[in-house]
Amino acid sequence: MSNFAFKGRNGRGELVEGIVDATSSDAVAAQLMAGGVVPVSIEPTTDAVGSAGDGGWLQALLAKPVTQEDALILTRQLYTLQKAGVPILRSLAGLEASTSHPGIIRLLQDVHASLDQGRELATAFARHPAVFSAFYVAMTRVGELTGRLTEVFHRLAEHLEFELDIRARIKQALRYPMMVIIAMGIALVVINLFVLPKFAEVFAHFKSELPLMTRVLLGFSGWTVKWWPAVLAGGVGLVLLWRNWLATPTGRYTWDRLKLRLPIAGNIVLKATLARFARSFALASSSGVPISQAMTVVAQTVDNAYIGARIEQMRDGVERGESISRCATATGVFTPIVLQMIAVGEETGELDTLMTEIAQMYERETDYAIKGLSAAIEPILLAIIGALVLVLALGVFLPLWNLGQAAMGR
Repeated sequence: MSNFAFKGRNGRGELVEGIVDATSSDAVAAQLMAGGVVPVSIEPTTDAVGSAGDGGWLQALLAKPVTQEDALILTRQLYTLQKAGVPILRSLAGLEASTSHPGIIRLLQDVHASLDQGRELATAFARHPAVFSAFYVAMTRVGELTGRLTEVFHRLAEHLEFELDIRARIKQALRYPMMVIIAMGIALVVINLFVLPKFAEVFAHFKSELPLMTRVLLGFSGWTVKWWPAVLAGGVGLVLLWRNWLATPTGRYTWDRLKLRLPIAGNIVLKATLARFARSFALASSSGVPISQAMTVVAQTVDNAYIGARIEQMRDGVERGESISRCATATGVFTPIVLQMIAVGEETGELDTLMTEIAQMYERETDYAIKGLSAAIEPILLAIIGALVLVLALGVFLPLWNLGQAAMGR
């Protein structure tokens, strides 16, 4: 298949242009005509589909990205316009005219052009995976098929708001500990590279044996000063290796499993992930998505490969004819009260309602855990800072104290 640049006129006489991939120019013309666009010109091009075009690579590099906050606002605006009965094409045109964000303007233009070419709205959203997740695209497709697009936009807005709220709370809770850790790192670098070498010159004039802690600190400082380029290169190499390992399926699965077992953060990660699963599953189920298909989509949205594998395990069990509660029990990640609620919901046919209750319960527990995160980390940070101060005091100031004692004749 090749790429073709086209220009045409839609039903309102507006100029429509873009780049599509097709087998021939005739196929492009047929695709445009099927979407209600009269082609004016169709020419082969080497540009990629959805390329930035005249902006160039520099504009694409410096362009302001579309954030999840922008996606939330856009979803709420689409919900309001759909609720008011405005057609989707007019909604996109109105949103494009009312925003000043270049990235959103390009996104809306591409979605509008895709709809003019006869594509579905979900397919147009799928062309922008950095903005619209697989779950967002799948739910949009369900809304189009069932005619409940307005309700889907409303539920997606609530879903995005919950995601952003959780991330904001975690960042707020970790802001102080991260500042302390960064300050400690800078202090250690300054002490090793600048302070301890000066003390080493002073201690070199001592004609007595230095304490063990002082010799260890001076040895470590000398090694750091001599080999800091290798240490820096090794650190960068370890970061690159870590990122490459996380990019592999095995590495991602192993790390996501280890995250759930971390002493303090593991419980928060587990509860937040299960809350995301329960809310996503409730949203998909209430929108009319079949159970097995809903689990397939939700497994891709939990942002945890280990939990995603457990959800896929549940899906396989459901496809074999087992009950959802039994499959959930086999995963080993749900608490007994949650399993009981799933069983009740399955028996009464109110599974989506009870899954929403489960999501709210996990959200409350996550909120409480995040509020106590800083209080749980602060004693550990204080203990680490105290240990570092003790080591420095024993290693640096003890010889000076001994020197002062000797000078005073004691």
